Amino acid sequence: MDREIYRRYVNLLQQELVLATGCTEPIAVAYGAAKAREILGRLPERVLIKASGNIIKNVKSVVVPNTAGMKGLEAAAAAGIVAGEANRKLEVISRVTEDQKEQMKEFLSQTPISVAVAPTELVFDIWLYLWAGEDEVFLRIAREHTNIVTIKRNGVSLVDEPVTCPQGGNMGKDVTKYDFMTVNGIYAFARECNIEDVREPIERQIACNMAIAEAGIHGCWGANVGRTIWKYAASKDVESRAKAMAAAGSDARMSGCELPVVINSGSGNQGITVSVPVVEYARAMQCTQEETIRALVLSNLIGIHQKAGIGRLSAYCGAVSAGCAAGAGIAFLQGMDERKINHVIVNCLAITSGIVCDGAKPSCAAKIANALDGAILACHMAMEEQQFRDGEGFVKKGVENTIKCVATLGRDGMRETDREILKIMVGEEEM
Repeated sequence: MDREIYRRYVNLLQQELVLATGCTEPIAVAYGAAKAREILGRLPERVLIKASGNIIKNVKSVVVPNTAGMKGLEAAAAAGIVAGEANRKLEVISRVTEDQKEQMKEFLSQTPISVAVAPTELVFDIWLYLWAGEDEVFLRIAREHTNIVTIKRNGVSLVDEPVTCPQGGNMGKDVTKYDFMTVNGIYAFARECNIEDVREPIERQIACNMAIAEAGIHGCWGANVGRTIWKYAASKDVESRAKAMAAAGSDARMSGCELPVVINSGSGNQGITVSVPVVEYARAMQCTQEETIRALVLSNLIGIHQKAGIGRLSAYCGAVSAGCAAGAGIAFLQGMDERKINHVIVNCLAITSGIVCDGAKPSCAAKIANALDGAILACHMAMEEQQFRDGEGFVKKGVENTIKCVATLGRDGMRETDREILKIMVGEEEM
């Protein structure tokens, strides 16, 4: 493999597979609020949050961890302002004390916090205004979760980066970050990479994401989708275990579990989905640690590759992309070659594309389970040399062409769907 391409794959895993405590959209709000409070130098007397519709959608119904069960933009901002450590980024509220939880409640009861839709064309956009006496701080995060593009204190610019990324399509500010990726290149990298170059982020993902899955399967979180799948599984096989454990991880995460998750494509649910089922299959098959790591390298990169064309947030459910990637990782463990893995990906996208994202909430766990159902069926079809073919729906000849079509569907075709979902969720008068 070309050395530069090799280096970029290694760097991508290190940059994308990072720890996050809690659903990443409210945590992005908490991170921005903590940084703005740091710049202000004291607790604000008034707060205004403006956010793009997709941020509002993904913050509305999830519990913010370490807040004693609170939900919403106001809770996320209060957590960051009162107890946030901005230098910890997506773990900004991972070390909250019991005293600080009480201080959050007091802050929310005494401090006016207003929420509005931001006047923006960006899918991912957060504007935070903090006032105290004569002082004002404005901070903006755009395009990805910790990408601060603007900081102003009393009108003086401290950070001022241009916001030029078009709506959707690219997951971050560097438009060339993902353009080298192909399924065949990912397969070659997963097979050939020096295991020490990828061990750290992958082993951290195994440890953290399996821990929250165990917490979900043994605890009582949200709608308990994972526990329900396992209880009613006709046979306690690896397929049922893979779906149950992945769903259980989402159950816990959406309902405020304080355990961290290694994310994928900016999402903890996607991080859980690309990893937990693959680990469950690896354990059932008694694979070595190296075989498991290589399969997870493949599944993570396939997930990132698909999402690069869609964007961080859209009306297209990220569990579909992540479930498809998990199917590819499972196929890799089962010894399928490059050609069959291509068929797994195409089959899976043909089966499950169309699941909509109506925000982060407990039912995400059920969507993960559905996506994994499709992924496992896609694997079985590939084993039997069965595949969906060019011209059948949006399936095109070649895996890359099919991925591009699905990206267009998720990024552009479902834009009006996204607007209608937001109207239903938050009310047309608020949009």
